[in-house]
Amino acid sequence: MRYVLAMHVVAVLALDGVVAFDLAVPGQVFGTSTTDRDVPLYETRVCGLPGGAATSATGGRMRVEPPFGLDALATADTIVVPGHDQPYDHPAEHPPEVLDALRDAAERGTRIASICVGAFVLAAAGLLDGRRATTHWMYAHRLARLHPRVEVDASVLYVDDGQVLTSAGVAAGIDLCLHVVRRDHGAATAARTARRIIMPPQRDGGQAQFIRHEDPPDGDTALQPTLAWLEANLNRPLTLDDIARHASVSVRTLTRRFREQAGTTPQRWLSRARVHRAQQLLESTDLPVERVAAESGFGSPVTLRAHFARRVGASPQSYRAAFRARAS
Repeated sequence: MRYVLAMHVVAVLALDGVVAFDLAVPGQVFGTSTTDRDVPLYETRVCGLPGGAATSATGGRMRVEPPFGLDALATADTIVVPGHDQPYDHPAEHPPEVLDALRDAAERGTRIASICVGAFVLAAAGLLDGRRATTHWMYAHRLARLHPRVEVDASVLYVDDGQVLTSAGVAAGIDLCLHVVRRDHGAATAARTARRIIMPPQRDGGQAQFIRHEDPPDGDTALQPTLAWLEANLNRPLTLDDIARHASVSVRTLTRRFREQAGTTPQRWLSRARVHRAQQLLESTDLPVERVAAESGFGSPVTLRAHFARRVGASPQSYRAAFRARAS
């Protein structure tokens, strides 16, 4: 029997003043996502109000003529609201037809996500009330002041609250879209998509927004060789001392370097990488859970299940069953 993979429709909302980078991110990520046989997994539709929109002045003004209107939101499986020039100071300043269309979509169960200050649009529609959410750290206090019913977390790259997802600024939108691909189609597909857009797939929502990118001081070196070594040795029972020894630094320096260059601790990075390895093995092999635990470095199925449930929200067995069913 031959199976046809249903195309998942992503509607990207282009409001006036939209940030060009944020607008392009969903199409780039979802448009690059395919099966291992290069069958596209998503269709991206840019939609907006009649008359089109101009992009943000900070990125150079351009006219955007979306080929779809707001009615495209009614048939979308996922809606993405990019950032725009300046967050509105009052919910009433947002186009009412846009807020109504987002509320209707939410009532239908449509997944809705925002990039950067696109969170202000979701908040104005009431979609973030009672939820944890994030936005660019520069605007987090403003979002919290205007919408006190929203639990604003300015320290993370993105927040997945089930039906509604929010992300921080700039590259965090890529992280969020890759997370959605991983949630929909698994770690292997997300990793393949990340490689195609030349983006590391390791960053997750809990990673900090505040990462130093300036040149390291004298005597300091980039963390990438250590990360590559960790990826190649995930099955080993590595300790902080082992990692520091490989990096030729003290444990204290290693921890500082991870905070500055990866936005997390060595232990959390290692746990996340091991969960990703376990996801890939569960999706692509028939190895028993005991072997998956050993190959991904968790040692025992009990430890694997605990870490897997915390990060993925499912047991290894149910995760494997779900992605095998989707493949069929």
